[in-house]
Amino acid sequence: MSTHQDLLAAHIQAAISQAISGGLLVGEVPVVIPLERPKNRDHGDYASSIALQLAKASGMPPREVAAILKVHLESLPEVTAVEIAGPGFLNITLNRASQAELVTTVLNAGEKYGTSHGLNGVRVNLEFISANPTGPLHLGHTRWAAVGDALGRVLTAAGAQVTREFYINDRGNQMDLFGRSLEASALGKPIPEDGYQGQYIHDIAQGLVALDPGITSLAEPHRADEFRERGYAWQLGDQKRVLETFGTHFDVWFSERSLHEGGFVEVAMEKLRKQGHVFESEEATWLRTTDFGDDKDRVMIKANRDLTYFASDTAYYINKRDRGFDICIYMLGADHHGYVGRLKATAACAGDDPEYNIHVLIGQLVKIMEGGEEVKLSKRAGTIITLEELVEKVGVDAARYTLIRYPVDTPMILDVDILKRNTNENPVYYVQYAHARISGVLRNAHDLKISSDVKDFDPAELVHDRENELLGALAEFPRVVAGAAELREPHRVARYLEELAGVYHRFYADCRVLPMGDEPVEAIHIARAHLCSATRQVLKNGLDLLGVSAPEKM
Repeated sequence: MSTHQDLLAAHIQAAISQAISGGLLVGEVPVVIPLERPKNRDHGDYASSIALQLAKASGMPPREVAAILKVHLESLPEVTAVEIAGPGFLNITLNRASQAELVTTVLNAGEKYGTSHGLNGVRVNLEFISANPTGPLHLGHTRWAAVGDALGRVLTAAGAQVTREFYINDRGNQMDLFGRSLEASALGKPIPEDGYQGQYIHDIAQGLVALDPGITSLAEPHRADEFRERGYAWQLGDQKRVLETFGTHFDVWFSERSLHEGGFVEVAMEKLRKQGHVFESEEATWLRTTDFGDDKDRVMIKANRDLTYFASDTAYYINKRDRGFDICIYMLGADHHGYVGRLKATAACAGDDPEYNIHVLIGQLVKIMEGGEEVKLSKRAGTIITLEELVEKVGVDAARYTLIRYPVDTPMILDVDILKRNTNENPVYYVQYAHARISGVLRNAHDLKISSDVKDFDPAELVHDRENELLGALAEFPRVVAGAAELREPHRVARYLEELAGVYHRFYADCRVLPMGDEPVEAIHIARAHLCSATRQVLKNGLDLLGVSAPEKM
């Protein structure tokens, strides 16, 4: 799919190639041409700093390089004007009919508009929830459930083959404590002091006994083991159910236990030994991660021969690479900053490029406000608010959209009262209302028998400044999606949608779409209806990337 930006970049590349072959410039044709939409539309439709980039190799002032390119660009039929600004920026204005052809591009591409091929053939493992199967998913998991799912959609739109993975922390002392907590509840005994509290423990225990009353009669320690394993299956099933209702799907549910039962830890250790980074000291086995910037070397096997959590983390990374993933993305909680250096160093110890093969995102905390106060208590878990409770308060769309629209490295406050309001103050309502408003306009256009056939669209009709502004916003969508994928920042899509909704509302206020009263249907009405349709398509595509619905009525 080619946008005006793609075509203009290709024209600039052609101009550079022509100038080099003609001896006017020296150097190579850049693969990427910098093009931006100026905030001040008096500066043209696109601005490029390419002349500044080429000046050094040619030994010329940037303005002279810009003047050479200007001659070529001015000869293009779709270009109205080219101005040289400042130290050598090219400000390029396209003719209105050429810009309006974008409507046809959007409508023909449909749901594919905004996709690209930058990550074609790249296999990505996206691990965005890592949790114990010992309790409900809490607010931290909820942020990742929304952001991770949106990131997976954005990476897919950029051409990547994405596998969404949930890492189940199903090994260690926490699992035993969970089993003993369930056992105590089922037997009517006090929960162990270091055990799991909350109503959900009693609910699971009662459910397990109802399924098999004989479980309480089993002998120790077999009984506690049975409560642990059956409670594990119960709680994991509940986590899967809650995530599916939140619109978040995982391709792989990876068990930490399987790393040990399948011999992956030994495989990983052997690979690292061959790379020369494993050493013995103080009767323990270490990985020399300080060779690659970590603040200290890491123990993999303790002196008592117990494996550390780091051994599991290392085996897990190498397992992912052995499964054929090019890029491994980890989305970790706010208390995991120390993991970044050690994970990157682990990748380097395995012979990988830590700047390419592994990416670690750290998410900050979320607070929920309701009635002007922070909500801290959970009905089910006792302390932390759960994903399910948040959805009960505000709904799936509002929860997902709000959690996604902020950069993950910033703490955020989620105000329940605002998210329940059907006003422009509520960002998800603001964007969804724009989609619903356009849907209403198009229903009326259909009733007035205004053609929706692209063959009847005349781009030359769209000459109003508000139309031009809206076309410019629609043209930005593919770049925004590609940037969100490259930077791992799906919040860029949400912020773009809010800007697009605002641009559409201004267009709607200043440009009458439908004829009034007995006015006949004219070409301008058809053109504007098509512009509305293209805008609705982009809004829907963007909301789809966030996993948020695009209602046709509100």
